[in-house]
Amino acid sequence: MSSSLSPSLIVSGVPWFDDRGRTVNAHGGCIVEDDGVYYLFGEYKTDDENHFAGFSCYSSVNLVDWTFKRLVLQQQADGLMGPGRIGERVKVVKSPSTGKYVMYMHSDDLEYRDPHICYAVSDTIDGEYEFVGPVAYQGEPIYRWDLGVFQDDDGSAYLLVHEGDIYRMSDDRTFAEEKIADEIALGGEAPTIAKIDGRYYMLFSNKTSWDCNDNYCLSAPSMRGPWAYQGLFAPEGSMTCNSQSLFVLDIPTVRGIVPMFMGDRWSFPHQASAASYVWQPLSVDERGRLHIREYLPSWDPATGLGEPVPGERVSVGFRSNTVGDEIRIPFHGTCVALEGRADPWGSYAEVSVERRPGCDDGAVAGDVVVDPIFVSFYAKAPDTHYRYVSPTLPESDYVAVVRVTGEIPQWDDKTGQRFGSVDSYVDVSAAIVMP
Repeated sequence: MSSSLSPSLIVSGVPWFDDRGRTVNAHGGCIVEDDGVYYLFGEYKTDDENHFAGFSCYSSVNLVDWTFKRLVLQQQADGLMGPGRIGERVKVVKSPSTGKYVMYMHSDDLEYRDPHICYAVSDTIDGEYEFVGPVAYQGEPIYRWDLGVFQDDDGSAYLLVHEGDIYRMSDDRTFAEEKIADEIALGGEAPTIAKIDGRYYMLFSNKTSWDCNDNYCLSAPSMRGPWAYQGLFAPEGSMTCNSQSLFVLDIPTVRGIVPMFMGDRWSFPHQASAASYVWQPLSVDERGRLHIREYLPSWDPATGLGEPVPGERVSVGFRSNTVGDEIRIPFHGTCVALEGRADPWGSYAEVSVERRPGCDDGAVAGDVVVDPIFVSFYAKAPDTHYRYVSPTLPESDYVAVVRVTGEIPQWDDKTGQRFGSVDSYVDVSAAIVMP
């Protein structure tokens, strides 16, 4: 079972499958390129509750096909990363002085009232990381939550935290040596940095719990500033393509280096399978303003250009909010993609792939070949794009099964504000079948 499309495309807003046929479960993290291999680190989520279950690592040579390496940091027996704690926003850098890999994370209690920025170390990029403890500045732990990390061309590394504080890290990357910016983005979280043509762009999300919002950007000629508000970097009202800023990675393409925005599309409570990723090319216009010029549902990281998922498009026309309603879509091929509408009335479907009656390869009809996963049809900003792309399978006869769960995902933040859907609709407009 493979996750690849031909050509290899990054498809945003859908669950991705790894070499084991399981969803790529690495949110809130980063990518580190090491000796020609990309390593994706992230939060290893569950589908039932929000707690620290470990940080995962995946590897890829093309940013599309991902191999699961391991949980590089597991839940500790006790302490800041132990049971009953939250672990988020994992970031990894390499120390130039020690050669070790240093992992940063946000630790907290389940009520988000005991925040710490912590770190762990490893001799190898995909090895088991040893948890050390809080990151300190002037001998005191940094009591913050959302964090980002940026390593500059000169080897300097910076810790970014919510509200816009910036710390310059020590050469061994284990403590903060200097605070170079203080509260330059009040109310901002999920910070990350892009450096393009010598200028620095610092991206922030607003605070809307697991829901998305229109993220914004500050820019400066130096990490020390002065930082100026640039405004939104994605089309207004798109809620940053229904995602939250995560990381920016420079990728080599045939057209030169393209900075890639990495965003999380959270899906509370089913984060393990239904939460997805929004990765989009970034560019700078003639006025020096950073943009996601247009949302590319699928694109080729080798060229940086949009390209549709290939295959035969078949109209489906299914829309229901009735628990247990399902649509069964027969197809012959190696892969199926589903298009549909996500909006504030949407909810979850369970999607799976089965053998089709009458298949001639000796397999038993009805056997599940891709296990059911939750797929989200909720979006704060309505869109009609890809909702699911199956793993690549041996060519045969299959049935894609989409079943309405009837669940209405809603939640409150710690202030009591309500977020989430207002109904339980599932909408599948078309299937794209790859031969």
